[in-house]
Formats: sequence, structure tokens, C-alpha cells
Amino acid sequence: MILRKQKGNVRWSIQHFSSQKEPSPTLPLNQFYPYIRCALCCGFLIDATTITECLHTFCKSCIVKHFFYSNKCPTCSIVVHQTQPLYNIRPDRQLQDIVYKMVPFLEELEREQMCNFYKERGLDVPKPVIVSPPCPAVIKRQKKDNVPQSVFTVPPELDVSLLLEFVGAEEGICNYKPLERRYVRVSGEATVRHVELFIRRKMELSPSCQVDVVCGDHLLDHYQSLKEVQNFVGEDALQDGLLVLHFGLVLPSQS
Repeated sequence: MILRKQKGNVRWSIQHFSSQKEPSPTLPLNQFYPYIRCALCCGFLIDATTITECLHTFCKSCIVKHFFYSNKCPTCSIVVHQTQPLYNIRPDRQLQDIVYKMVPFLEELEREQMCNFYKERGLDVPKPVIVSPPCPAVIKRQKKDNVPQSVFTVPPELDVSLLLEFVGAEEGICNYKPLERRYVRVSGEATVRHVELFIRRKMELSPSCQVDVVCGDHLLDHYQSLKEVQNFVGEDALQDGLLVLHFGLVLPSQS
């Protein structure tokens, strides 16, 4: 705007200039990939789920499948939980909302795929969850004897955490399933025989197949308790607080 004064009659004139706003800077979507993509499947986050120990986020289905074989974070390798890593993950709805707003049509595509999944199997499509407004908090007095308990408490008798490592099967043994649950928490009074029965049941082994369990350099006997094994082998048997047992499948020796 310019103000002009003319001679003679005092008169002011105002001249306006049309001002055009500069466009706001835009950034390509790929610059945000480290924050909105899953490090396991390399796709955009779906049902974003965060590990509470290190705050790394993944797709829910991806991180659940990962914890079938490991108890460490895929990004930083921190131990999430010694035996139950699924207890230390939480849904990240705010981040999921951000992903849906940044990636066009992602939410609609995911919803369509989910509907097709249920329809192909003859199942009812679940209805979207409607979040009700929060009710005013009501403070109740609690007795002093009532101590709030945690959501999950490990029973004290389950005092040994196992890591079962499969080293292979002898030639001729092929009909068995992979051991999906490698991390087990059991009582120290349990014996090697109990571990063998657990492996047989999960891998669906035939009765003719023999399971050899090794800790360190020691082939374990069926009657040995896990507490005895841990005390006998010592620190060499532990890895991140877990008692590591290696096992292999062999054919019974013919004498």
C-alpha cells in the first residue's frame, strides 16, 4: 500500500498491490519413511504397535510373528522380556492415525482387504470400534490392605527361563514341525525329561525318534532337574539370563 499527497487540495490516495501468498513448502513422502514404515515388512505401518522397552514401532502382525522366534527388538536387539515379550508391546493409535492421514487411500485399502479376508472364509466382518467419550473419573477410597496388583505376575515357582536351540536332525528324520516357542519359563524342579516331552509334543515327533539335550558340552540325563543343570554348568549355560539348552533329533542306536 502506497500513500500519495497531491498539491493544492490536500488529498490522500491509497494504492493497493495484490500480494500473493507464497506456497507452503512441501516435502516428499519418502523422507518420512523411517517413521511410518515397518522395519520388518518394509510396508506402511498397519496396527502400529510399540515396544515399551525401547519405543520402536512395527506392524502388529509383524512383531508378533517375530517374537515367536526371538525375545529381542528387531531394531536395537534389546531384550524385550526374558520369556513373554508380548507383554511389553502396546498399540500406538496416534501414530497409526498419522500414517493413515499421510498415505492416501491406505486406510480404505486395508479395510477392503480385511473385509475380503472374512468374506472368503464365510465369517462375519467385525464392526469398527466406536470409542465412547471418557466418563468422569470417580475416586474411591481403598483400604490400606488392598495393594494394587500388576496385570501379569510370574508365579514364584517358575524360576528358570529356558532358551531351546534346535541344532538339527539326523539323516532319515524328516517328519517334524519347527519349534515355534523357543522361550519357556518353568520350575527349577522340572527335569530334562519334561523338556523332552514338551519338545516331542510341540514338534509332533514319532516315538521312534530320540531327543538328545545338551547344555554347554554336557549331554544331559533325563533324571536331572533344571536347577541342578544350571548349578552344575554355571555361568557358561546362561545367555541374557536364560538357560540355553541345545537339542537334536537322532535315531535310536541299534545294539
